[in-house]
Amino acid sequence: MSDRIKFFLEESKMPKTWYNIAADLPKPLSPPLHPGTLKPVGPDDLAPLFPMALIGQEVSQDKEIEIPGPVREIYKQWRPSPLYRARKLEKFLDTPAKVYYKYEGVSPTGSHKPNTAVAQAFYNKEEGTKKITTETGAGQWGSSLAFACSIFGIELDVYMVKVSFEQKPYRKLIMQTYGARCVSSPSSETESGKAILAKDPNTTGSLGIAISEAVEMAAKDKNTKYSLGSVLNHVLMHQTIIGNETLLQMEMAGDYPDILVGCTGGGSNFSGLVFPFLGKKFREKINTRVIACEPKSCPSLTKGKYVYDFGDTGRLTPLVKMHTLGSQFIPPATHSGGLRYHGMAPMVSHLKEIGAIEAKAYGQKECFEAGVNFARVEGIVPAPEATHAVKGAIEAALECKKNGKGKTILFNLCGHGHFDMKAYGDYFDNKLEEDKYDEAGINKALEELPKIA
Repeated sequence: MSDRIKFFLEESKMPKTWYNIAADLPKPLSPPLHPGTLKPVGPDDLAPLFPMALIGQEVSQDKEIEIPGPVREIYKQWRPSPLYRARKLEKFLDTPAKVYYKYEGVSPTGSHKPNTAVAQAFYNKEEGTKKITTETGAGQWGSSLAFACSIFGIELDVYMVKVSFEQKPYRKLIMQTYGARCVSSPSSETESGKAILAKDPNTTGSLGIAISEAVEMAAKDKNTKYSLGSVLNHVLMHQTIIGNETLLQMEMAGDYPDILVGCTGGGSNFSGLVFPFLGKKFREKINTRVIACEPKSCPSLTKGKYVYDFGDTGRLTPLVKMHTLGSQFIPPATHSGGLRYHGMAPMVSHLKEIGAIEAKAYGQKECFEAGVNFARVEGIVPAPEATHAVKGAIEAALECKKNGKGKTILFNLCGHGHFDMKAYGDYFDNKLEEDKYDEAGINKALEELPKIA
């Protein structure tokens, strides 16, 4: 038998709907609030930023949302993505556990992000949007939205967190190749950026700052909309194509996961894999353990407060209830740029609060060690963000070894690391700094949380 077993779905069996976990929640999600009135936001409040179709999906209670035909046609370029049985990893770990991973690195831009980028670009095109603004951390989202906008003929400006802009120059070049404009954030193009630079000209930037810049620019022009790569309900829902496919592939394997693992920054790839399985857990009372893995330097789920906060540093967005380190917190400049966000998706935060998922925080060095070990036995170099999921899966497999229990583990390998090799070089040269938990900085940011009664 092959050391790595692939489970491919036939194209004709590819899921035709996204899954909306809101329909199966045992307790409803807290609504976003208008920052001025502190009342739940309505469609008119969001219309300057998003097309109405996406606003409808954001608040929908329907269990299944049909994937538009044009979106499915584009998905066919890389979907269905493969599910692998990692037998070589199992052998390396000497574990009785069975380890599977869904591999999203086969997309044109090398990550899971096009699953929602294509959908968002489609709905914007349908509504006549001429231009989109967005932010990006490590560059996976920016390059994916650039890819999608190139297909639909939409202009795109991407505000990329400064430290990643400098660490990952090839991500910027991918965006430019697809026709997008990539700007280091904070920039002097926006009032939000100017205010941050005035306070700290040497700031490394953050996703919260980049979001402020992108939102500000979109709000100024009626022909421009804003697009987000994680956090919001409709974004997480678009990613459930991952889990819907995996449910079918696990049936092909004649298996079902006891433990689900994913890395979490804003929550999109984690949600994409686990939400369909959590839906089955809620409906059928299946005892599945779900683990969200985050960086120690930006531990919103394990250290943050579950309160209403702004999604951006400039306080331009609605208030959402989430696990947060404070919108004014600037995370340390780790290589896992896609996980450097002060808050967690409200839906993921809600699931943590009701005990449906658990969270673990890992250091940068131990995650890269896990990524290197994985690459040497499975052949795929994970993105720095994805190494957190690899670490979580390995830890779960070693727990099975310790306890003598042969459980089934499934994780999402959300992207490849081909454009992140400087980070691996720093690891091999012992230049990779360990994650630092900035307790003082987080406490200061938490003191500045909005006062919501």
